[in-house]
Amino acid sequence: MKSILTNLQQLGRALMLPIAVLPVAGLLLRLGQPDVLDLAPIAAAGDAIFSNLGLLFAIGVAVGLARENHGAAGLAAVVGYLVTTKGAEVLIAVPPDVLSGLTGQARDLAAAAFKAKELAKLSVPAGIISGVLGGVLYNRYSDIRVPSYLAFFGGRRFVPIASGVVGLVIAGLFGWGWPILERGMDAMSRSVLGAGDLGLFAYGVLNRALIVTGLHHIINNLAWFLLGDYNGVTGDLKRFFAGDPTAGAFMSGFFPVMMFGLPAACLAMYHEAARDKRAAVGGLLASMALTSFLTGVTEPVEFTFMFLAPALYAVHAVLTGAAMALMHVLNIHLGFSFSAGLFDYVLNFGRATHPLLLIPVGAAYAVIYYVTFRGVIRAFNLKTPGREGDDSLVSSPAVTDVRGAAGTGGGEPSTAHAFIAALGGAANLVSVDACTTRLRLVVNDQQRVDEAALKRLGARGLVRPSANALQVVLGPIADQVATDIRRGLRDGEPTRTAAAGATAPSESASRPAVAQPVAHAGAFDSSLARDLLAALGGRRNLSELGASSTRVRVRVIDPSAVDEPALGALAVRGIARPSPESVHILIGPAAESALAALRA
Repeated sequence: MKSILTNLQQLGRALMLPIAVLPVAGLLLRLGQPDVLDLAPIAAAGDAIFSNLGLLFAIGVAVGLARENHGAAGLAAVVGYLVTTKGAEVLIAVPPDVLSGLTGQARDLAAAAFKAKELAKLSVPAGIISGVLGGVLYNRYSDIRVPSYLAFFGGRRFVPIASGVVGLVIAGLFGWGWPILERGMDAMSRSVLGAGDLGLFAYGVLNRALIVTGLHHIINNLAWFLLGDYNGVTGDLKRFFAGDPTAGAFMSGFFPVMMFGLPAACLAMYHEAARDKRAAVGGLLASMALTSFLTGVTEPVEFTFMFLAPALYAVHAVLTGAAMALMHVLNIHLGFSFSAGLFDYVLNFGRATHPLLLIPVGAAYAVIYYVTFRGVIRAFNLKTPGREGDDSLVSSPAVTDVRGAAGTGGGEPSTAHAFIAALGGAANLVSVDACTTRLRLVVNDQQRVDEAALKRLGARGLVRPSANALQVVLGPIADQVATDIRRGLRDGEPTRTAAAGATAPSESASRPAVAQPVAHAGAFDSSLARDLLAALGGRRNLSELGASSTRVRVRVIDPSAVDEPALGALAVRGIARPSPESVHILIGPAAESALAALRA
């Protein structure tokens, strides 16, 4: 069960990469309309993105799932997607009534138009499936060894070939099984949309409830890109931008909550803070409220009370579901390309149905959230910002300028290295990724993570979905922080001289020691390679060797033969064990040189 949950979380994270292009698509499409700038080329540019979402999902999901987010996985996904869609297009049977009375070229054009329209319904699912396959195949076969006479097709070059072969199988399933797939999609759409207000209420509650695990992206993708059909366009979001007057049911209800409710909750937390701390927490709460109001990014606010007051968060989830149903009853249809904030509300005002009714509904939600939050915080003495003994959530300057100290030498360690230290050091980090608002990490040991230090760096909360998975909620800068952490891991820990009177960031004395880093800027020492080989159990114990930008990846036959103390004593940056048979040796920029020395 934990493995399934972890895989779903990885998929949810990967889905955010292609979704990130939707704001520019929505902006171009809207600005090009006759009632705005009336520029057909701009509208066509935006429509081109929406028309090729399947391809974008294939690339984005594959890169998001692949080790080191390698682009070769994206290429493999494109191959799989094209083989799947074009192969299925040939196999889809055209109903006789579509071609009735047509002959020659008109018959061929009608058949091609029918197939293109039908395949458009499966564009996003085919893209997601191709992306998953591209990422999985890359992780499995990017280091494959083939006979010498086929060596050119080994390693990463093998992955697109494998993806194309699998794509043929999926093309057959899509093509020959199209009638079954179409009936299934129609049945799902009718059942969900037919559930009416109750279905929308359940969707709103589930959407907020799943935020804690990050799985809300999956149900969002089902609602926004699959449900319903308007002239061959599927999905609530896509249908809204295609001009469907009934679309927006799965988006409208977020606007009262994100633009009015949660900012009012921030005001309630400010008024309930201790008077001597209001000045300190005011900036933090105002920033979170403004982010929610303008952009619809709510997780920084939600994580301030999600774990402090689960009952209050349950009320928030119920109110979100109620907003979904209420907006539907009032026939208010709003849409967004990114999220339910002011920017999207203003941009898509002209496409909306009864958009001005959002103002009174939002005002009512602001009152409900403000009164509810103040009452619950006071009744249960919740330690919201400004009421806790520890001010770690009050002061978080690092989060406002995470790159400010990056690259400096001889002074204070950069924020990136402070994050690395708080996460248990380089050896504790197996992978570093991010979605819109949170770092998504895989660590070797959760006990080595310093939660208090992370909160001082600006973390709003931590989620541990499994024994090794860790999510750190930071807000919209999460991807920027992840990039800086990866750069910090690649560049190594900053060196500090005794003359400067400073020391490098240190681990707690109770934590396992980590080997001190060395530069390894040039060729890797052959004697060190021999020592590494011996500590790994000898050459007969190695079944696979590979390298990324900063580490050598080794798969061993007998895990017990690996001498970890001996590895730790060598001049390497650290060791990671994602699994008993897998050993990652953190080298730094000379990882490729180390791999060549080990193979020699």
